[in-house]
Amino acid sequence: MATSSSSPPARPALRHHAETRAMRTEPATMTVLSYVRERIVTGVIAANSRLRAEALATELGVSRTPVRSALAILSAEGLVSYSINRGYTVREITFHDVLDAIEARAVLESRACGLSVDHGWSAEGLAALGAMVAHGQAIVDGGLWSEAIEHDWYANNRLFHFTIVAASQNVVIRNALRMTLIHPIFGDIARLCPAVAQLVPQRHRAIPAKPPQHILKSQADHGHILAAITAEDAPLAERHMLEHVLDTKHRLATIATRR
Repeated sequence: MATSSSSPPARPALRHHAETRAMRTEPATMTVLSYVRERIVTGVIAANSRLRAEALATELGVSRTPVRSALAILSAEGLVSYSINRGYTVREITFHDVLDAIEARAVLESRACGLSVDHGWSAEGLAALGAMVAHGQAIVDGGLWSEAIEHDWYANNRLFHFTIVAASQNVVIRNALRMTLIHPIFGDIARLCPAVAQLVPQRHRAIPAKPPQHILKSQADHGHILAAITAEDAPLAERHMLEHVLDTKHRLATIATRR
């Protein structure tokens, strides 16, 4: 019996190719997104600057696809605006934008913290979180402070918060939190974010020789949050995290002299 010389469409192969390409594109998009976002909020890329996908792709050594995806996300976040004639343009960030972002982050992170307790932590996960708290404590116990030490503490701080959010197993919260990170996370926002720094007196922006009070308070908060998670007290963990994040907003509102 004769058989057909034609073969069925290779849809599974095409679908696999599309999925593989998407898997390669997503990490690149996040890399571009983090890079451009931080340069915007720290003033390296000034307000009203035009963002060209081709130039960014060349600078970062990626294709234009993840750059365009990142710019679309930044537009949704409100950091850039888009028009047919000008393309993507950096929007000016205001002091109140920063405060609003911190308030939204407080709500999201506190809920993520509670959810992490509800889902349960493994012994290994708790040990890793405890190691982060211990590392941060060792930094402040050293009694010295500098730009490099500050960077080390904030990098550890970022890992502490990221680990808790990841443990919530809530992808929607994790994605929403990306939209609240419109300020530097590797240093003091009062000094590094132009929208804030221009309103803060120099004495509050100078890097002290010893760990500043707000860092000591923040580090103590990490210990309280860890204790609540370890005790499997979700409401207490949520409350500690909410107050912890909002402390940044209250501090900025207190030291800013012009608004």
